[in-house]
Amino acid sequence: MKYYTLKWVIPSSYDGKAMREFLIDHQISKRTLTAVKFDGGAITVNGKEENVRYLLKERDILEMRFPEEKGSESLVAEEIPLSTIYEDDDVLVIDKPWGMKSIPTKNEPTGSLANAIAGYYKKVGIGSTVHIVTRLDKDTSGLVLIAKHRHVHHLFSLQQKGREIKRTYEAFAEGRLDTDIDTIEEPIGRKPDSIIEREVRHDGRYALTHYRVKKQFKDFAHIELKLETGRTHQIRVHMSFIGHPLAGDDLYGGSVALIGRQSLHCKKLSFFHPVKKVWFHLDALLPRDMRMMLERQ
Repeated sequence: MKYYTLKWVIPSSYDGKAMREFLIDHQISKRTLTAVKFDGGAITVNGKEENVRYLLKERDILEMRFPEEKGSESLVAEEIPLSTIYEDDDVLVIDKPWGMKSIPTKNEPTGSLANAIAGYYKKVGIGSTVHIVTRLDKDTSGLVLIAKHRHVHHLFSLQQKGREIKRTYEAFAEGRLDTDIDTIEEPIGRKPDSIIEREVRHDGRYALTHYRVKKQFKDFAHIELKLETGRTHQIRVHMSFIGHPLAGDDLYGGSVALIGRQSLHCKKLSFFHPVKKVWFHLDALLPRDMRMMLERQ
């Protein structure tokens, strides 16, 4: 079993300071320290186990081994092929196909991205549960960010609160758009008579979407979208609200004449790697059905 570990070389600024101070400054929570202490983890300095009161010295090698995470018994691990865009010890980025749920449901307990990741972890011996940071709707394709440990997920959650994780989508909006660049700033809430549908409503949650027309065709526009907020179905609801639903999105007024599913793809993903401390900018090609729609024009 591969246990998740973090390793640091202590800089001069922490010489003589307690290990606890260093770990807190590196966003290791008290809950995490408790789990490491009692659930099978370990903290070593230069190969020798130490506690958090240890006084650090410059150039000490501090290593933290996290305990194995216990996965949900209800999550079925399945061997489903994954299109991996990037992977290291901390992060996994997958190009999710349309038609695959991000997580299983009671009625559909198998076949999801989470099932596939659990199967992959089991196959290669990664002792972690599935931590999906950025989910996509079942019929939305594209880049999905996964943290390979709960501590990394926690760090990404802090980035999400600061809106530091950026995603760029591409879609096909029906009709002819009057402006090439625009912003939709309308609150979104649940539709009263549906558990799935959302709508623009005055008592909804604040939502902001930017779009840019890449190319206008006779019956639809190829658009690029960036979100300032992450409301459920935000792009679909906002584009429908301005009279240009996504092609194929029959839930929000789109036609399936041109394409058989909502034409929405998460094409670009940017995030600050919480361990490597560098920015990542990843890209995924448009899926085959969207490329074919463009080629037919």
